[in-house]
Amino acid sequence: MTDDTAGTTDALADDPRPDGLRSATSLVLVNTGNGKGKSSSAFGVMLRALAVDWPVAVVQFVKSGDWKVGEEKMGRQLGVDWHAFGHGFTWDSDDLAHDKAHANEGWTAAKALITAGEHRLVVLDELTYLCSWGWIDQSDVIATIVDRPDHVNVVVTGRDAPAELIEIADTVTEMTEVKHAYQQGIRAKRGIDY
Repeated sequence: MTDDTAGTTDALADDPRPDGLRSATSLVLVNTGNGKGKSSSAFGVMLRALAVDWPVAVVQFVKSGDWKVGEEKMGRQLGVDWHAFGHGFTWDSDDLAHDKAHANEGWTAAKALITAGEHRLVVLDELTYLCSWGWIDQSDVIATIVDRPDHVNVVVTGRDAPAELIEIADTVTEMTEVKHAYQQGIRAKRGIDY
């Protein structure tokens, strides 16, 4: 009789934590990649922060303030300082110059939230797009995050995260699309996708 669990027990007993762990006063997380789940993951962190009574702010840069998204509804009910500075997807825009100006207004507000230090967590949802499109000063984004007050944690989401942002982040997760309902002709579903 062979033991089919021999390899499994080693995996269950192996401690994946590195030696010499230390605490950090704050972290920068980046959720990027082509797969679904970047913003959803950030909002999971938002809930954890709220659970330990941290003041939280969310700034959304592409998603329209007119969209009725569940994260915003629940976030506001739980006391999240929520700001939406998007007008929706660029391919739906009638005036990209206006969208760019609105994005800069959003970055100004986000920078003020970060530097004020009143929030322990600031989520910058879809910020990477503004950097890759050249709509905001990427060096200002990097400097603001690096020079943030010690206790302010930042989560940035969006595809194509710039190398400079990846470099300064403590944790970077790349979501990889394996399969998506859109590929099967299925629309975004309320309660699942928004």
